[in-house]
Amino acid sequence: MVSTMKTAKFAIGQVVRHRLFPFRGIIFDVDPQFANTDEWYEAIPADVRPHKDQPFYHLLAENSETEYIAYVSEQNLLEDQSGEPVR
Repeated sequence: MVSTMKTAKFAIGQVVRHRLFPFRGIIFDVDPQFANTDEWYEAIPADVRPHKDQPFYHLLAENSETEYIAYVSEQNLLEDQSGEPVR
């Protein structure tokens, strides 16, 4: 069986924002498909859990309170068009 890899929609260095939650960040790495722990994946509520067979992005993320590392599926990211710098 041959699996097809989906091409990443976003690039390293690009600023993106989360589709549902109030944070944005800069992409610093991309996994072609889910590459985190099962424990991490199962901690996501089932009704919003993303499919594993899509690119996942490592972000230097920020919200109104802090900065942190985030791991986000492609389906939950949008291009940030605010033009605002990331802290």
